[in-house]
Amino acid sequence: MTPRITATATFRLLYIFVVLEVGTRRILHWNVTDHPTAEWTAQQFRMAVPGDQSHRFVVHDRDSVYSESVDRTIAAMGLTVLKTPVRAPQANAFCERLIGTIRRECLDFVIPLNERHVRSVLREWVAHYNRGRPHTSLGPGIPDAPHERLTSFSSGHQIRDGHRIVAEPILGGLHHEYHLEPMAA
Repeated sequence: MTPRITATATFRLLYIFVVLEVGTRRILHWNVTDHPTAEWTAQQFRMAVPGDQSHRFVVHDRDSVYSESVDRTIAAMGLTVLKTPVRAPQANAFCERLIGTIRRECLDFVIPLNERHVRSVLREWVAHYNRGRPHTSLGPGIPDAPHERLTSFSSGHQIRDGHRIVAEPILGGLHHEYHLEPMAA
């Protein structure tokens, strides 16, 4: 978890909080604020970690937003806090990679107008990241793979008879998700 900063069209700075499940590369939770406080950050962890969670660790950097009270809140949830060493972004490489991906695939192409616009853009992009974007580290996998769609692809490199490939635009065509659908008779 590392806050990412983005600027709006009016040069207002917004902080983006992201929780990534390392094993599946799934974004579990995200939120946006213009002023991250320790109380706000602790609340984000409460929202991100379910009561019946199977997670054991939370890795975060040494940003001031992760105060001792935030660490106590995390520990009260039964999780162990692992802080990265000072000035060692490679120690939290998965989250650093995600932050770069958010920037390169989403925020570098959008000039957000306000916080609501950032939320709208991220809502669409995070859904794409979790359900439609292939992740190299998962092999040919997708964190929230739609199983019913994947079984229809299992005919090799041929488009099945009576089907066509449909492209669904994401973020106004910045990205696309593809799936098969039956052709009308």
